[in-house]
Amino acid sequence: MKPVTRLFDILDLYRDEYRHKPDVFLFKSEDGWTPVSASEYVDRSCCLSLGLLELGVTPGTKIVTVMANCPEWNLFDMAIMQVGAIQVPIYPTISEENYRFILTDAGVEYLVIYDQEICKRVRPIVKELPGIKGIFSIRRVRGVPMWTELLEAGKRSDKGDELERIKTGIRPDDIPSIIYTSGTTGRPKGVMLTHRNFVSNFLECAKIPGFTPREKALSFLPLCHVYERMLNYVYQYLGMSVYYARSLDQVPEYLKEIRPHTFAAVPRVLEKIYSKIVSEGRDLTGMRRQIFFWAIRLGHDYELDHARGWVYECKLFLANILVFSKWRKALGGRVRLIVSGGASLHPRLARIFWAARLKVLEGYGLTETAPVIAVQTLDRDGVRFGTVGPILPGVKVRFAGDGEILCKGPNVMPGYYNRPERTKEVFDAEGWFRTGDIGKLVDGRYLSITDRKKEIFKTSTGKYVAPQPLEKRFRESPFIDHIVVLGEDRKYVAALIVPSFEHLRSWCRVKQIPYLSNRDAVRNPVIIRRVHEEIDHFNRSLGQTEKIKKFRLIPDEWSAETGELSPTMKLRRKFIQEKYYREIEETYRSPEYNYKEGIQ
Repeated sequence: MKPVTRLFDILDLYRDEYRHKPDVFLFKSEDGWTPVSASEYVDRSCCLSLGLLELGVTPGTKIVTVMANCPEWNLFDMAIMQVGAIQVPIYPTISEENYRFILTDAGVEYLVIYDQEICKRVRPIVKELPGIKGIFSIRRVRGVPMWTELLEAGKRSDKGDELERIKTGIRPDDIPSIIYTSGTTGRPKGVMLTHRNFVSNFLECAKIPGFTPREKALSFLPLCHVYERMLNYVYQYLGMSVYYARSLDQVPEYLKEIRPHTFAAVPRVLEKIYSKIVSEGRDLTGMRRQIFFWAIRLGHDYELDHARGWVYECKLFLANILVFSKWRKALGGRVRLIVSGGASLHPRLARIFWAARLKVLEGYGLTETAPVIAVQTLDRDGVRFGTVGPILPGVKVRFAGDGEILCKGPNVMPGYYNRPERTKEVFDAEGWFRTGDIGKLVDGRYLSITDRKKEIFKTSTGKYVAPQPLEKRFRESPFIDHIVVLGEDRKYVAALIVPSFEHLRSWCRVKQIPYLSNRDAVRNPVIIRRVHEEIDHFNRSLGQTEKIKKFRLIPDEWSAETGELSPTMKLRRKFIQEKYYREIEETYRSPEYNYKEGIQ
């Protein structure tokens, strides 16, 4: 296999090793699944590069892409890099303010958008910015040239020699992309990533799964995020067929239809899969219901390498036949590896997926580290529940005096675009990158993330509280979808809770409790009492200063589109606290909840 030192060197694999592959990328339209072959991938990418040169794009030109997951994302990715331009991918549903900031801060000259909906969001902003020279669309949009016009211009171009000269001059430490962080707090920062950052990361990650060109991956997390983008390079490097879904709503259908061998998810996706399965199990009756929940309890106790003994393994074998085999069938029946990242996965959830023979490998990293710092592997001793696995080969980690994780390696960014002062802040005197996460090594091998440094707060009594471990623990409850722990400069800890409405509906149906709406449910004393019992259960294992004394049920379902979550489903605390300021104040002013009387 030819060496890959720059991202567009991947195309050489499709000129040679994978040249006969008929289905590199696939996307579903009204006519079914439409494949892009190896030769089409190479030819169209190069034609687009030539089209960009005809447009006047030069090395260093900033080109924004605002696109759904689709084959064209890869064509533009390669085309932009081959001419030495810099791709600035943007998540489609960011705020107007962040669109304006990124387009201005990056000095963008061209945009490639997906469809009419995105055009409506960006067109008014583009009109304000005289530096933007043009927009192209993937789907037909009135008044906007389609991407195929660039393709046709490239076919007519005579700049082939110029393209080759530019490609030859591009070095591994050149910057092909600036990825703006999602801005969970404050304004987004432009993370400059080099070819070496990406390539070093995906080459090491590609050694883990052992996949072949005959196998399939389903891609549904946004490609504009570094996590899915890096894995997208892994799939290509291994020659796999990549099927794209535009939204999470399509995932259940596509899993059964495509029957992929792998996919990447964030913990919230796995939690929702699990909640849906449990909800369906609750509707069972008699012996079938008893067997279902017996298997669930068994799965929660799972340990690797047959550590629980032969009696447990015999029971688990039976549970797989009777229950877990149906889980695997719901995911297509061929999934042998799920990658989890973007946030912390609860060990209880990891255990039950492994018990069901669905191997979940958890990883950890940041946009600034392209992204993987540590990841579990399929090697013996490659997984330890409750950790994110061993440090990735080639990456170095050490800990500051307060436990902050520091990182060095070929994956670490050179800095933030237009932010030299901020860049200096995140690197120490010896060049170690400050991740902002608190962690430790377990058994000298496995990295464990304990909290986010900036999210630790102090109550008015002077006690420090780390919210992430608490939230992780309370989310073990099937009644809780999201929880935000509060208490900075307050006398005690409280919480905003978004119930798992799907689970609530199922629970109410079994208990014969009328369920009129989410808003009605969060006011129902019976439901409030039941959630309080969950809070009380988890409070028993916490220190006095960590116990949740009050809570408020929120009727809204949180998402990246509504702003409460980042694209990787992390809580945007500042946004949430501003949006629910009145509810938070009312919660702290209200009397303590007496769940025995059912009043608040």
